[in-house]
Amino acid sequence: MGANDFNLLGACLLSYFSGDTSLGRYNKNPRMRVQKAENVNKALEFITSRGVKLTNIGPEDIIDGNLKLILGMIWTLILRFTIADISEEGLSAKEGLLLWCQRKTEPYKEVDVQDFSLSWSDGLALCALIHRHRPELLDYDKLDKTDRHGNTILAFTIAAEHLNIPQLLEVEDLCDSNHPDERSVMTYIASFFHAFSSMDQAETVSRRVEKFAELMQSVWVSRNDYERRIKLLLSALSETQSQWAATAFSGSYSDAKEQSADFASYKQTTKRTWVTERQDVATLFGNVQTKLKTYGLREYIPPPGLALSDLDDAWKGLLASEASRSRAINAQIRQIKESLRKKFADLANDFERRLHAISSELTAIEGTLESQQGQVQEIQMRLPALSDVLADVARAEAECGAANVEENDYTVFTCQDLEFELELLNQSVGKKIAFIDNQVVSRDMTNLTPAQLEQFETAFRYFDRDQTNTLSLSEMVAALASLGIVYTDEDMVLIFEDLTEEYGAVTFEAFINLLVDITEDQTSPEQLREAFRGIATDKPFVTELDLRIAHLPQPAIDYLREAMPHSSGDAGESGFDYERWLDDVFA
Repeated sequence: MGANDFNLLGACLLSYFSGDTSLGRYNKNPRMRVQKAENVNKALEFITSRGVKLTNIGPEDIIDGNLKLILGMIWTLILRFTIADISEEGLSAKEGLLLWCQRKTEPYKEVDVQDFSLSWSDGLALCALIHRHRPELLDYDKLDKTDRHGNTILAFTIAAEHLNIPQLLEVEDLCDSNHPDERSVMTYIASFFHAFSSMDQAETVSRRVEKFAELMQSVWVSRNDYERRIKLLLSALSETQSQWAATAFSGSYSDAKEQSADFASYKQTTKRTWVTERQDVATLFGNVQTKLKTYGLREYIPPPGLALSDLDDAWKGLLASEASRSRAINAQIRQIKESLRKKFADLANDFERRLHAISSELTAIEGTLESQQGQVQEIQMRLPALSDVLADVARAEAECGAANVEENDYTVFTCQDLEFELELLNQSVGKKIAFIDNQVVSRDMTNLTPAQLEQFETAFRYFDRDQTNTLSLSEMVAALASLGIVYTDEDMVLIFEDLTEEYGAVTFEAFINLLVDITEDQTSPEQLREAFRGIATDKPFVTELDLRIAHLPQPAIDYLREAMPHSSGDAGESGFDYERWLDDVFA
């Protein structure tokens, strides 16, 4: 290589590494030494002008072909423009390049880069660098990890054909050397760094754009989600308030309670969902603003009507509508309860007045027995209608109960009170009818003395326990025995059956007619005296023990004890004066 070649080499290297081709004018075909010196000097000046410090080398050294100094200058250029600008985590040049290689090849377990010499002798480190950045160019897993030459040739070929990295080394320089040249390997690996760093830089730019696009997209999605959700929430608030405003009450308690239950259910379900959604929407809005502020972007301003302040205003309106709705429901329930109280009170009080009027009318009946019979029967015919009215009272009371109306200041009556009074009125009418009928029967019995009629009527009423104006078999037996009339059980059954067949039951008329027959045919005052003397064993008085020994039924004994006057014997023995009683009865 001539001197001219060397000086042009330096300039060309500088131009290659620095990208600057403005060498200025120089002698392209120098023949004289001075021309060559000018050219070399121009090249050296060009190199030093680019910030490269050259030491112990001058034009003469290059012209004279001092290979050591020339190679040193070339390495200085390589180091300055190819390696010196390499930086990795604060480390530069050789250390930075070595750290970059270690970082990139770390995932590959067969690769262990510790230097720029033997660490690259099997070609795997070069293949690892290529695969890490361009995995489509080779399949690292399918490499024969023991084929040092094959792996190195493959890496050189791919680097030259696909990465525009010239093959600065020979395969033997790496694979067959006991100590591959560190500077040569470093220079070659620096080409990979620059090739891939530009790729990394492009990827970084792409990632930066991608990241920003992702950010803006996430902000856009969040904004849309915010606007969509706040629209739905505002619409739901407005729709619910409109429904409340359009809802009318039917006036029934069940309708008011149903609306009250719906309102309570709304507060426990829908309202709580809205509370949660309102908080989530506010949080979403805050997240959007935080993202924008973090990256220095313009603040998000929601469309008109979709700001959080709009939601706050709508929420205040909802709370006001809720309060109004609650007051309306409560007022309706109070009004319905008051109406139910008055309705029941009016029915109950009116019913009681009608009962009182009929009772007073019953008490005031007068005239002949036949006239009284007609008046009582007319009253009796009006009683079923009262039962229908009482059913209305019962329904009104049931409505009050369903509405939980427990107190009523408009009446003192309950349906149970009125039922009791109606039953008493029915009984009074029945008694009145029986009394008049008995009086008619008594009036027609001209063959009985008034005392007898009174005695027989008293006995009948006493034993008519159920006040039906009829006697059962046992009641008839007791009533007859109280009058001193005793038959065998078989005879009593026959008498009862005959009366029932003839009169339909042992009515007062049947009982009186029976006594008429008995008194006319069998019983006289003397016969009764003889009967009592027999029971009293000829004493002028009869004791309760005597009556029991005579096997009189207990009801007859009870009646005689009440009817006969008390008397005491000479020995102070207590009894009943049957003689005086019979005198009074048959007077």
